[in-house]
Amino acid sequence: MADPYHNNIYHQGDGDSYGTYGQGGQDDAASDATEGHDEEDQMYEGEYQGIPHPDEVKAARRAARAKARTVADAVSEQEELAEQYEDIMEDCGHGKFQWTLFVVLGLALMADSVECFVVALVLPSAEKDMCLSHAEKGMLGLIVFLGMMFGAFIWGGLADKVGRRKCLIIVLAMNCISAFFSSFAQGYGFFLFFRLFSGIGIGGSVPIVYSYFSEFLQMNKRGEHLSWLCMFWMMGGIYASFTAWGIIPRYGWGFSMGTEFQFHSWRVFVLVCALPAIAAFVGLIFMPESPRFLLENAKHDEAWMILKQVHDTNWRAKGEPERVFTVTHIKIPKTQEDEFIEIQTATGTAFQRWVVRTLTLTKLVMKNVLSLFGRDLRLATLLMAIIWFTMAFSFYGLSVWFPDMIKHLQHEEYESKLKVFHREKVEQFHFNFSLENQVHKEGEYINDKFIDIEMKSVKFEDSLFVDCFFENIRSTETIFENCTIRSTVFYDTDLYEEKFIDCTFENVTFLHNKKGCHLDYEEENDVLVYLVSFLGSLAVLPGNIISALFMDKIGRIKIIGGSMLISAGCTFFLFLSFSQAAIIAWQCLFCGVSVAAWNGIQVITVELYPASKRATAFGVLNAICKLAAILGSSIFASFVGITKVIPILLSCIALVGGGVLALKLPETREKVLL
Repeated sequence: MADPYHNNIYHQGDGDSYGTYGQGGQDDAASDATEGHDEEDQMYEGEYQGIPHPDEVKAARRAARAKARTVADAVSEQEELAEQYEDIMEDCGHGKFQWTLFVVLGLALMADSVECFVVALVLPSAEKDMCLSHAEKGMLGLIVFLGMMFGAFIWGGLADKVGRRKCLIIVLAMNCISAFFSSFAQGYGFFLFFRLFSGIGIGGSVPIVYSYFSEFLQMNKRGEHLSWLCMFWMMGGIYASFTAWGIIPRYGWGFSMGTEFQFHSWRVFVLVCALPAIAAFVGLIFMPESPRFLLENAKHDEAWMILKQVHDTNWRAKGEPERVFTVTHIKIPKTQEDEFIEIQTATGTAFQRWVVRTLTLTKLVMKNVLSLFGRDLRLATLLMAIIWFTMAFSFYGLSVWFPDMIKHLQHEEYESKLKVFHREKVEQFHFNFSLENQVHKEGEYINDKFIDIEMKSVKFEDSLFVDCFFENIRSTETIFENCTIRSTVFYDTDLYEEKFIDCTFENVTFLHNKKGCHLDYEEENDVLVYLVSFLGSLAVLPGNIISALFMDKIGRIKIIGGSMLISAGCTFFLFLSFSQAAIIAWQCLFCGVSVAAWNGIQVITVELYPASKRATAFGVLNAICKLAAILGSSIFASFVGITKVIPILLSCIALVGGGVLALKLPETREKVLL
């Protein structure tokens, strides 16, 4: 089929300018650029200091790339487009447009980070509101990562076929809608479903954000500014932990409608966590599609308009509105056009057209995924998959292990203060004080009253209750085992049948049982949970800054390999973690060092793959990352309280293996985006 843009070839000049112009076009452009300016007055400030003019540096880079092309035996159409696009982005400059997009996409990345933290932060409260079992809590923690795994795969693939901006708007909308409904969901099943749906949505943000932003950056800015973008992930963790700290313990921030509908403060926190996604959604409405994506899909005119917008926005902000966007034609690839015409020309009813387009789109996405394992990309994909897996397995595994170990140490300290009462006999006594961390064995309670009290971690074993009255009891981890209960009334309590194990009942009455768990949130929420999350997020700041400053200076490979190997060394300090303070300190050290590897991995993932496969590859690798997170968190958590040798050795081996393999990757800091 004829290519309507086949002759729209971008022509590069001798280094100073480029483009195909009509007669007199160059003279007009020069006239516009210098109108009202005296050349003698426009002396470059750095001339007397021996500093090259930016235009001279730009021309030198272009000349070097042109020389490299002449040395090569053949230059593919894809490489030619990449070189042309790089030259255009250099002329567009880096300025107001990129910084605006940086903030908008940063908020989207922040929303992904918040999603990873929100369940862990609300669990201590939600488990009381919904009376969750340990299995249900574990499933709730994993379901988000499961959703994000599928979301990364699906939306990464679609972003290469439908568009980066369009897909990112959809995933942010899904996250906002899910956050709203999950905050009001009263049952565990509905809450679980909406968190899964939210994960499927926001899981696509990371692959799209990095692919999208990289296509507006020139080569010498790419590594640094993609690394700065990573800081928003840290800001998401800080935002989540800080707002949780400020909102969840405020039990009064909510309302209830009887016992059937409860809207406690942790639900307010879930709503607040949607704010970054809402802000990013609004910002994206005013952002354009990636011009590189448009060129890959034969949309030359739309791409040209966006590139002109970028150029004019940047140079106006720099005080040079007279600069003219001189590009007229850009070469486009022919490979994708026929496939998309097939989608657009489907016939039949609306439903038939939708089915045809959906099936065709699915086929194209899967074809793109399989192409990642083709001859040219197979080795890079395999290496990147292993590196992503080992890094995520260690990082997320230890991220779960750290707080679980702190809880284990707290539990050991709590159990050491256990009070045990043997064969006590209490008659006609009014219990009007709370019972906590106690075991009562072989006791006798005759004609006693338990009114308006809380029972926390209380066990009655082999005890006798006769003519007792229980009213307005709020309990947690409280059980009656092998007890005999006679002529006793339980009124307005949360003591259910499952809390009575092998007990004998004689003339016992249960009236108006409470529904849900009703312990006071303000007393039960441990500030340490939020503090650990906050410090762990804040600790990555030095690593973020260092990696951003040196990403383009020492290269991606050294950053990734060095960071992973140093992180492996840091894990051995965990053998010295005998207190809560020590665990927090080693967590901060590990997070601060490992973040540089994360930044390098994300940058090189963008640069290794061509534009037509970039988001797809990032999505597949990010899905592998989430799979590793699920496995790592499950395996590491199972060893808490048993041994810390296996988690430490597993994380160390994984990091060393991934770090060594990272050194085998090709360096991409001086490579234009294909």
